[in-house]
Amino acid sequence: MAVARINCYTLQNTLGGFLNPLNHSFNSKATHFRSRLHFHRHHLSSYSRKAVFCTATANTPMKDANEASSSLAEPFVLTTPLYYVNAPPHMGSAYTTIAADAIARFHRLLGKRVIFVTGTDEHGEKIASAAAANGSNPREHCDVVSQAYKTLWKDLDIAYDKFIRTTDPKHEAIVREFYSRVLANGDIYRADYEGLYCVNCEEYKDEKELLDNNCCPMHLKPCVPRKEDNYFFALSKYQKLLEETLTQNPDFVKPSFRQNEVQSWIRSGLKDFSISRASVDWGIPVPNDSKQTIYVWFDALLGYISALSEDTEEPNLQKAVSSGWPAALHLIGKDILRFHAVYWPAMLMSAGLSLPKMVFGHGFLTKDGMKMGKSLGNTIEPNDLVHKFGSDAVRYFFLREVEFGGDGDYSEDRFINIVNAHLANTIGNLLNRTLGLLKKNCQSTLVVDSSIAAEGTTFKDDVEKLVEKARVHYENLSPSSACEAVLEIGNAGNSYMDERAPWSLFKQGGATAEAAAKDLVIILEAMRIIAIALSPVAPSLCCRIYSQLGYSKDQFDAATWNETKWGGLKGGHVTSQPKPVFARIENQTEVGNGFEAAKKVTKRKEKLPQDQRVVEA
Repeated sequence: MAVARINCYTLQNTLGGFLNPLNHSFNSKATHFRSRLHFHRHHLSSYSRKAVFCTATANTPMKDANEASSSLAEPFVLTTPLYYVNAPPHMGSAYTTIAADAIARFHRLLGKRVIFVTGTDEHGEKIASAAAANGSNPREHCDVVSQAYKTLWKDLDIAYDKFIRTTDPKHEAIVREFYSRVLANGDIYRADYEGLYCVNCEEYKDEKELLDNNCCPMHLKPCVPRKEDNYFFALSKYQKLLEETLTQNPDFVKPSFRQNEVQSWIRSGLKDFSISRASVDWGIPVPNDSKQTIYVWFDALLGYISALSEDTEEPNLQKAVSSGWPAALHLIGKDILRFHAVYWPAMLMSAGLSLPKMVFGHGFLTKDGMKMGKSLGNTIEPNDLVHKFGSDAVRYFFLREVEFGGDGDYSEDRFINIVNAHLANTIGNLLNRTLGLLKKNCQSTLVVDSSIAAEGTTFKDDVEKLVEKARVHYENLSPSSACEAVLEIGNAGNSYMDERAPWSLFKQGGATAEAAAKDLVIILEAMRIIAIALSPVAPSLCCRIYSQLGYSKDQFDAATWNETKWGGLKGGHVTSQPKPVFARIENQTEVGNGFEAAKKVTKRKEKLPQDQRVVEA
C-alpha cells in the first residue's frame, strides 16, 4: 500500500471575538468575474498563513493481525457520504456503502479499531421542497427517509459504527463552532451574489460548464438566475496551499486519474463560494445572523467530524476531533469529488484541522449499458434486489464485477450467471460435496491436522499465495481483484477434488482411503480460509460456511486475518451436517402483454431463512 500523508496546519490567528461579523469594517467594492457571476463584497479581512506538512504512513501492509495492536490508539476512520434525504436510497448510495463496509470489515480483520461512519444530510432547499410535495413537514420527511437508509443498511449487512444525522443537536453545535472558528480566522465575509443556480446540485454554476439552455451537465435541468446576500468562504485564498497539498501528497485523491481532475480544477482558478442561504429556512442558522441558514455543504461535510462525538458528552469540536480525526478514507461518488477534494480541505485548513488521508471517488452504475433514470424506467432498486436475491449476492456482484473507481454496469442476466457460477457452484457446491463425502466415509470427523494433510502437496503453497494476493488487493482498495483471488482458491479446490477423485479412492480402502480422507481435510481447510478471506464481501455466506465447518458464530466473529494462515483445522474436529449454504438462482420464463420476457427469480421456500435454502449442484 502506498504511503498517505497527513497535512497539519498551524492556526496563526487567535480565536478571540468568535462570533462578531459586525465588528469588522465593510466596503461595497464589487468584484466582477469572467462568468457573469457577480460578488458585491462587503468585507474581506487580510490573510496570511503558512502550511506545515507532516507525514505518516497509512494502511501499511501487515503480516498478521497481532501487528495491528500498536495502532489501536489511532482508529481507522472511514466514511461514506452523508446521503441526501430528498428521496429514498438508490443503488448508487447502496454501492458506496457496500464498498465501505467491505473495507471496514477487512481492516477489523487486521485487528484495527475501525470507526465506520455513515449517515444522512437533512438540511436544504430540496429537502423542504420534497417534504412539501409529500404533504409533510421537513422533520417528518427526514425521519422517514433516514430510517429507510438504516433499514436498507441492515438488510445489506452493513456494520457501521456511527450513523450521523445533520439534524442531530450535537452536529448542529459542532457546525456552529466550526463556522465561528473559520469566521474568527478571517475567511468568511458577506457579499451579494448573482449567478446561475442548480437546485439539484445546491450550487451556483459557471456559465462555461453548462450545456445548452444553461442546463446543468449532471442533472440536465436548466439552472435558474438568482441574486442573494450571503456569507462566503474565501476558497481562493487556499489555491496555492491546495496545489502544494496535491503535489506533495500524490495519494490524497484516488484513483490517480481523479487526482488529475482535481489538480486541473485548482489550476484553472478557485472562486470563493457561498456558505449560507437567505431564502432557505430549513437549516442551521448562521451564528449572529438568524435571517440566514448555513449552506448544505458547509453543514454536511462537518458530519464526518460530529459523528465522532460521543452521545453522552457535551458536543465540542476539539473533543470530536480527538476521538478519531483525521479520517483515513472518505469514500464518495465522483459527482461530489470537488466538494470533498477542494472545498473540504480548504475549510479544514482554515479551521486549523488535519486533512483526511485519502479521498476515493468511485464511478457510476449503469443498467444494461444505459444511464439510469426514472424517466427511462430502468432504475435499480436496492430494496428489490436484496429482497429478491439476498445480501450476499448483491454485495458480491457489485464488488466483484465493478472495477472499483470506474463505472460499472448491471444486467440481471449477468448478475444471475455470476452469482450462480461463483457462489453457488465454485464455493457452495465444493463445500457441500466435500462435507457429504466426509460424513459418508469419516463420520464428519477430520482424520488429521490440515498442516499434516498438506505435506507433500503444492496445494497449500498455492492457497497461501492467493490469500496474500487478496490481502494486498483489499489494502489497495481493489475489492474486485480480492474477490478474484479468493475465487481462485475455490477453483483450485475444485480442480484438486476432480484430480484426486476421493470418492473413488475411498472405495479402494486401506492406505488409498486414508489418502482420500486427507484430501477432504485439505479441501475443507481451503474452505475455512475462503470463509475468512471473503467475509468482508459476503459476511452472511461466510458465516454459514464457518458454521458448516463446525464453528460457532462467536468463533466466526472473533476470527482475524491471521487465521487465513494454513493449519487451522485439527484432527478429530467434527463438522456440521452437510447443508447447502447458498441458494442457486433458478430461471423462469413468463409470458405477458403479448410477448415473452425472460425473468430470473430466486427459488426459495416461503419465509425460509437464507441459511436453510437449497442449493442445486
